[in-house]
Amino acid sequence: MSASLPEPIANAGFNAEQKEYLSGLFAGAAARGQSFSEVVTASKIPEDEILEERIKRELHPLDAYEQLVENAIGNKAPDKEDLFRFKWHGLFFLTPVKEGFMSRLRIPGGVLKSYQLRELAHIAQQLTSGYIQVTTRANLQMRLIQPRDCPEFLRRIQAIGLHTRGAGGDNIRNLTMNPTAGIDPVELIDTQPFVHDLAQIIINDRAFYDLPRKFNIAYDGGGLIGSVEDTNDIGVKAVKLGEEILFRIALGGATGHKSFARDLGVVVPPAEINKVVAAIVRVFIENGCRTNRKKARLKHLLETMTFEEYLALVEKKLGTTLRRVPYEASQMRWASQELAHSHVGDFPQKQRGFNYVGATCPVGHIAPKQLLRVAELAELYGNGEVRLTVWQNFIIPNVPDAFVPTLKKALDKAGLPTKQSNLASGIIACTGNSYCKFAQADTKGHALEIIKQVERRLELDQPVNIHVTGCPNSCAQHYMGDIGCLGTKTKIGGESLDAYHIFVGGGFAGNQAIGRQVFSGVTANELPVMIEKMLRAYQTNRVDQETFQQFSTRHDLNALQIIFAGDH
Repeated sequence: MSASLPEPIANAGFNAEQKEYLSGLFAGAAARGQSFSEVVTASKIPEDEILEERIKRELHPLDAYEQLVENAIGNKAPDKEDLFRFKWHGLFFLTPVKEGFMSRLRIPGGVLKSYQLRELAHIAQQLTSGYIQVTTRANLQMRLIQPRDCPEFLRRIQAIGLHTRGAGGDNIRNLTMNPTAGIDPVELIDTQPFVHDLAQIIINDRAFYDLPRKFNIAYDGGGLIGSVEDTNDIGVKAVKLGEEILFRIALGGATGHKSFARDLGVVVPPAEINKVVAAIVRVFIENGCRTNRKKARLKHLLETMTFEEYLALVEKKLGTTLRRVPYEASQMRWASQELAHSHVGDFPQKQRGFNYVGATCPVGHIAPKQLLRVAELAELYGNGEVRLTVWQNFIIPNVPDAFVPTLKKALDKAGLPTKQSNLASGIIACTGNSYCKFAQADTKGHALEIIKQVERRLELDQPVNIHVTGCPNSCAQHYMGDIGCLGTKTKIGGESLDAYHIFVGGGFAGNQAIGRQVFSGVTANELPVMIEKMLRAYQTNRVDQETFQQFSTRHDLNALQIIFAGDH
């Protein structure tokens, strides 16, 4: 066997078994028309290979399930390498904050059925802390799952038609869309079919489970509740071009890095959109940075090449040329910004006589008991469906006119308010330092304090969005809020305290803007009072009915500091 080996390999000191294996390898390569030098080049490990890429190369994370089961037998915490691999199964070990896993699900488009909600509530009660969180990707997370319970947790999730594969790590995260897709009276197109088709494309191709870094995709069909698509790596938005309904594509959104997605300059027919999206992702897989985790997002790749260069690679994969149309030539509309917080309250659907009802989960918290009640109400008054939103709440669709008051009363009684609030309906918060090792502050607790302080003392007559995030990763997207709060620490009298940097003037979609930092190191105790002062000063000093964003953009930072401090 060794006689057929290339000379450098034959003389390299391998034993007979190793030589037999290698001879088969090179024979197979020869059959494919590859030379010895090509095989060696293809298998060469980069000198600057980083830890994460080595871990993925040595064992694909999806193949780590066997180790997950092994750890469960002894209720063993994962080692450093498996801690990274288990993220591909949607499991995040919370050390050093807690000793247990957080699990993030995959719920394409955020659409759930009542039977799924019931089982999720029971899983939360039986295998977790009972802590359920609605995320800013229209998804659910559960916490404090012990290693011994992980296989059973995953089995039960899969048994109800959901899964967790790729919910973390270097993967395409939960796909988002308008929660009102298919029922929206003003939408241009129903995005549900595209989201569900792409979810199937992803789960059936392992190539999509080895990206250089995390990746977000959102579809927006022009509905009343937006998908905030311009904050995603790929944002797909429906537009009108004459009488045609087409999709425009924007690339490179990562608002934690102060970057909104930018228009690619093409329009795509609905029937072709998922082919194009998949090709865009494949170009990123092949060309994204794998030697520096801080430079590995699509945003960073697009800083090294022009959009035309990237588009040329996409078209090469597709084998066709995409239709160039200037952004200004499309008819753009952001219906989600035409109604105040249209994710809370009751609104008529396109189906005559039916409505959707949106309820608030304060800062994304929902208890198993509440989840069971939501499932029951969705069956009693809707069609058994519930849809999560990127605003950390949910809607119940397909509610007949006659049932709307009864459903709202029942949701309110369950602690899930359905009355739109110009403050509370627009507050979102990330997990915070109770469960996240990166967070510098108790974001959810402090967000609730803001609601309590401001709603007791001030009546807002315009909707305001407040985003409270615990670290620069910006899961709550502080740069795009009217007011953004970024967790930090500050020392007072030698004691380290939770604190926040405060930003103003952010926005998205038709009001797209990056917030500017106006205050630094405001302690968590001072934060609610400071937010109240800022909002009170806005209502006192604004011109006509200008929004908070318009007001804060009209002034420079020095002027805003004086106005907000009350020294005017």
